[in-house]
Amino acid sequence: MAAVETQTVRAQAKWVHVSARKARLVTDLIRGRPVPEARTILAFSQRAVAHDIEKVLRSAVANAESRPDLLWNGDELVVHTAYVDEGPTLKRWRARARGRVARIRKRTCHITIELARTPAAVAAEATATKPAARRRKPAAEKAPAVEAAAPTTDETTADVSAAASAAKPKAARRKKKED
Repeated sequence: MAAVETQTVRAQAKWVHVSARKARLVTDLIRGRPVPEARTILAFSQRAVAHDIEKVLRSAVANAESRPDLLWNGDELVVHTAYVDEGPTLKRWRARARGRVARIRKRTCHITIELARTPAAVAAEATATKPAARRRKPAAEKAPAVEAAAPTTDETTADVSAAASAAKPKAARRKKKED
């Protein structure tokens, strides 16, 4: 089976004056989400680094829309990967009591966001380019797969009763065992 290559578009901001740990908390929220949803999350985030990440996201969308070979719309993109690497740390010092010195670390990071198309957009494009004869499968091939996947009524009732007993508190289960 041939591996399907996903085309991605990338944007990066380097030497952002925020620690990588703080920025990773926000990038974890948007990874795997569609661009409009990611923008909403970043707009309502209370963290200051969300503004910098939103700038990188806007840049990645602009990169995708400006490439003539892709013809991508910004609304059909998904945040494929979003990661934050540590940048160089500026080392400063601060005077303390009795002639001592305390170190101050001003950390930086590099924010990278890669966008890809949504699976629905890729599938729609693939079906539009294939001939009609290849798209349609005979009904005889589809029927056995559907019947094999459908559970019987005995299996579904057993699953529901097992889930209901697991959801009961321990005290209720102990009481039932004692009776």
